[in-house]
Amino acid sequence: MERYNLKGKKLLILAGAGVHNKVVRAAKEMGIYTIVTDYLPDSPAKELADESWMLNIMDVDGIVKKCKEEHIDGVMNFCIDPAQKPYLEICERLNLPCIGTRKTFDILTDKRKFKDYCVEHGVDVIPEYTEEDILTENVEYPIFIKPTNSRGSRGQTICYSKKEAIAGIAIAKAESSDKGFVCEKYMGNHQDIGSAFFVVNGEPHLVKFGDRYLGREEDNLNKQVICTKLPSDSSIMFEKYVMNRVKKMIKSLGIKFGPVFLQGFVDGNTIRYYDPAQRMPGGDYDVILEKTTGFSTVRSWITFALTGDIDSSVGNPEKVYRLNGGTALLLTITVRPGKIQKIIGLEEVLKMPYTVYGRQIIPEGAEIPNTGDIAQRVAAIGLYIKEDEDIQACVNSVYNIYKVLDENGNSMIVSKFQYRGCENE
Repeated sequence: MERYNLKGKKLLILAGAGVHNKVVRAAKEMGIYTIVTDYLPDSPAKELADESWMLNIMDVDGIVKKCKEEHIDGVMNFCIDPAQKPYLEICERLNLPCIGTRKTFDILTDKRKFKDYCVEHGVDVIPEYTEEDILTENVEYPIFIKPTNSRGSRGQTICYSKKEAIAGIAIAKAESSDKGFVCEKYMGNHQDIGSAFFVVNGEPHLVKFGDRYLGREEDNLNKQVICTKLPSDSSIMFEKYVMNRVKKMIKSLGIKFGPVFLQGFVDGNTIRYYDPAQRMPGGDYDVILEKTTGFSTVRSWITFALTGDIDSSVGNPEKVYRLNGGTALLLTITVRPGKIQKIIGLEEVLKMPYTVYGRQIIPEGAEIPNTGDIAQRVAAIGLYIKEDEDIQACVNSVYNIYKVLDENGNSMIVSKFQYRGCENE
């Protein structure tokens, strides 16, 4: 039960990407007047909102001026990387509730500072190398080079030689806003983990803990997540050996309310973390979480944005990551390069009893590049599978129905997800 009557309040949402559709919908259901801003005229969330602005999320001055003119009551950035620091500055200048401080955003948007903070607080990280190590050939390949701060997987390179590493450093520096990079041991053979904590009144609660599966190298999608399976198969280990250390670290940041998103790799009885953010993860897991547990990250944050109440939890966040014994699969449908001629089956997939959501990201007629990044993600589909149901059978039924066809009528879908150690098709 929501404790506040927020009807008529004005909420500004930074960025109109499809992952923000759920924020607009929830706010409107709460009677809130929704506004979405970015530089794109046809952003998906703008089509749902009551009002939209053509102001780039990086245009802090313009947004602050417009907010004052329109008497905005609250601002949100739910899960967009580049909007994290502009969100902080906008909230500060308007004296509106914000989930973090300059200190927290500084640490949780910079891979180098985050890594140092983890070490300081006893949280394991990936072993790393310096540029001098590479130049003096004091490195065991393969290694992974990435920008200290960037969006998504941009600027990341897996390197197998000194020559590739030198080129990888240049790529990472060019992509990073501070021209910095991080070079680490490549952990490709270890399970990738995505975890999200949601802090309520200073107490971090684990709300998402999932195994992230990447696409195939031969499809050039080995840096793209094709499915997240939740909860993770490493959940018991995490609770026993790791969770308390991570919670203590988050508490030390002084965060009173809101999300902390951390990515890492399973390594024996620990998680080696490598990437932070002070936002919720992308995707629509929050929809599954609310449906299965009653706890809403979206409605909780909306309430905080408009009231500043650090105890504004809509539902009980305690141990919700377990999803009441069921399994959630966040499928990302990826395709090979080429022109999409026809897309069929999404409406039928949405009618399946275990489908919670489905969202088309790229439309028919689009030309897909060979970039190995988000430009090859065409759809997002979320499943909630009860304990007694066959996970792989449910996944197969999605691929059997949902089709993306090229101009010759051939399937474009690649790197299909297969559960429990099976190689991706």
